[in-house]
Amino acid sequence: MSRNIQLAIQNESLASPIPRKSLLKKWVRAALSKQFTQAEVTLRFVDAEEGQSLNRDYRQKDYATNVLTFTFNEDLPPGAPLMGDLVLCGSVIEREAFEQKKPLLAHYCHMIVHGMLHLQGFDHIDEAEAEAMEALETQIVTKLGYDDPYLSEKE
Repeated sequence: MSRNIQLAIQNESLASPIPRKSLLKKWVRAALSKQFTQAEVTLRFVDAEEGQSLNRDYRQKDYATNVLTFTFNEDLPPGAPLMGDLVLCGSVIEREAFEQKKPLLAHYCHMIVHGMLHLQGFDHIDEAEAEAMEALETQIVTKLGYDDPYLSEKE
């Protein structure tokens, strides 16, 4: 079954160059559940100021975070395309990759996968949900050729 993915990229970040569009699309596609045959996703790369502002305005948390997910599917009929935005804060992702001793590309991949799962309704509010989401993230990220993103936490 063919899956149509429309991917828009907005780069407002002064952090390191963002991954190539072909990689971003590959990661989005890998994280997309088979139940969705179509997706319309915007990836917006921002600096800490915009990331903090969005996190404060939408989550009431006054700091820049690595990825924010905004979904537009709540009131759409079944079979509608998955639609939403992922906002990625380049400086936070860079800092985390450095602190966790991970390749920057691998951490970007993990954050795209993490955000895409949120877009599809996954969450990590309680322990059971967190374990299920982390297991799925690990499966997708390792299938894409990167190390287990939670390996340092498991050691």
